[in-house]
Amino acid sequence: MGTQAAPENGGLPANNLDSLICSCTQLLTNDQANKIDGEMKQNSQGGARSTPEKTTSVDDWLPINTSRNAKWWYSAFHNVTTMVGAGVLGLPYVMSELGWGPGVAVLVVSWVTTLYTLWQLVEMHESVPGKRFDRYHKLGQHAFGEKLGLWIVVPQQLIVEVGLNIVYMVTGGTSLRKFHDVICDGKNCKDIKLTYFIMIFASVHFVLAQLPIFNSISGVSLVAAVMSLSVGRVGGQGGSCRTWTTTPGKVLGFLGALGTVAFAYAGHNVVLEIQASIPSTPEKPSKKPMWKGVVVAYIIVAACYFPVPIVGYWAFGNAVDDDILITLNRPKWLIALANMMVFVHVIGSYQILRYAGVRHDGDGAGEEAAVPSRPHAPSGCSDSFTMFVAITFPFFEGLLSFFGGFAFAPTTYY
Repeated sequence: MGTQAAPENGGLPANNLDSLICSCTQLLTNDQANKIDGEMKQNSQGGARSTPEKTTSVDDWLPINTSRNAKWWYSAFHNVTTMVGAGVLGLPYVMSELGWGPGVAVLVVSWVTTLYTLWQLVEMHESVPGKRFDRYHKLGQHAFGEKLGLWIVVPQQLIVEVGLNIVYMVTGGTSLRKFHDVICDGKNCKDIKLTYFIMIFASVHFVLAQLPIFNSISGVSLVAAVMSLSVGRVGGQGGSCRTWTTTPGKVLGFLGALGTVAFAYAGHNVVLEIQASIPSTPEKPSKKPMWKGVVVAYIIVAACYFPVPIVGYWAFGNAVDDDILITLNRPKWLIALANMMVFVHVIGSYQILRYAGVRHDGDGAGEEAAVPSRPHAPSGCSDSFTMFVAITFPFFEGLLSFFGGFAFAPTTYY
């Protein structure tokens, strides 16, 4: 009977050593497999978590609130630029149609009423916890339902925004032509049609359309707000010359004057969009800086909206034109400067309304969408359309009354 060979170095028998090596190898293999499997799961979970980083809400890349870093003074000069526009130029004409008592009463009641309705919009911007109504029609859908709210609000808001920009096209072209006429008075200058001045005004917006986000036009809006204050300080000289019309003419003039006042206080349709550019937290909601800016803006509005019609009507009576700057003729340097200020101001007003209007793009795209490489800027098609309509219907007072009564009153006073 043979004896089993003793293991070398006092180790385990050879067959036991082979078994141990196989067991260790299997353990290492299983450990490596588990490690690889864990890494794959981690990568899979990481990829799932990274998906929201590549996709975000449509609202986050629309021009109004791509950058939510606005301050309260942004709210102030954006609201001034939006409201104190072409409408203030027609207020002296409103006084000539309404008279002293009714005219002043309508202006005061409109100021108080629109301030109250604007406060309501600011409060409702975050009326639902954890949700911001960044668009006017979104608030309408919350109030009236998904479909009904859309059909009630969107048509009126589009009419207001497009209507304002059409009037701004006419105002910008008219002011630029008046500037040209005053500068060239007594000189051998060629008479240029209003059409070409409107086209010059439109060409400015074809360039500004390349600005990607709402806050990128803050400088333009600030300059425009300063221009509105300067225009409000321009006075006039002249005598009172009353003109009389027929009874139907007086009635239509009275109704047209109310529409012009409604137009002058327009701007509520973009309040939620302006507030959307302000950051908000539970501790510091956006309504606080927004309302602070609104109060400052309305003080400026009062400083412009009351002296201009009162002084204009006192100086010219019923002979005042629908655009007070057209009535003024001296001093020439001041009239030329005032018209150029109006031209600059309506550029800023036009831009704010157009950026608010482009927020309707993307509706229906779903709650989540891939973020484009460049924020969505307004198309030049809207500029072309408003330019075409302004050239076709260059009637300042008629446009103010029509748009003011048709859509501005519901979106501002109600």
